[in-house]
Amino acid sequence: MNLLTYSLHLLGSGANAYILARQLRDPLTRPNILAGFQLAESGSVPFLETLRDRAANEGDTWLADKLTRHAADEKRHGLIFAHGLKRLNKRVIDFKQVSETTTEGKPSERDRSPFFAAYFDGYSPESLKPQNIDWIVFLASTYILELDASKDFARMAKVLPEDDPNSKHLKQGILSIANDETRHAAYLYEALQRRLSDNAAAAVVEEWRQRKVNALIAMASNLFQKGGKIPSIVQEGAPTDLPDVDVAQSQLVVA
Repeated sequence: MNLLTYSLHLLGSGANAYILARQLRDPLTRPNILAGFQLAESGSVPFLETLRDRAANEGDTWLADKLTRHAADEKRHGLIFAHGLKRLNKRVIDFKQVSETTTEGKPSERDRSPFFAAYFDGYSPESLKPQNIDWIVFLASTYILELDASKDFARMAKVLPEDDPNSKHLKQGILSIANDETRHAAYLYEALQRRLSDNAAAAVVEEWRQRKVNALIAMASNLFQKGGKIPSIVQEGAPTDLPDVDVAQSQLVVA
């Protein structure tokens, strides 16, 4: 990683971690950030399950096993955030009741992600579907996201107080998620090394690190243009059919 990329990575990651931690600590913004994480974690499950099936069909049982565990972890992560919302008497909004288009018939702002548009710049939506995505693209891009997420979640957990039962329980859950993300990053990099030489693996990771830097800049620019306003994705009322989740399933660590 060159010096400029490294410096921008540190600056962008630090700023992002600070914003996330501040939003999680603030009782007013905590529900929205929990909802966002719930959607992101739960939403990745079908993608990973399709990749698991694809790996199995291609005869890569090692990767299929890793993806099976990964998908199960993400499902559990979604439940951890959902339970965090439930303790606040909140839930993710019912998107079926939200208009998917503006009055002009264009996609709503909620459906656009400047971060992922920049992160996957040059790739078509079709090429990024789990049945089509190049394995190297999936492994390297997801490695960067999982590695950084492990650190972000560990930092966020630290700002939660332990004198409040709800915050303490959420803190334990987020620490377990950070531990899972570290494990995910490890298998993804190992999978890269199974397909590429050490130098080639390092080079492709550096490419996606640069893309992550660009994506953070794009996200910050978009947020600035909107005056820092983030649409609410929560509503009042705790869900009544939420299954239990075991936050002790992963060993708790602080990165």
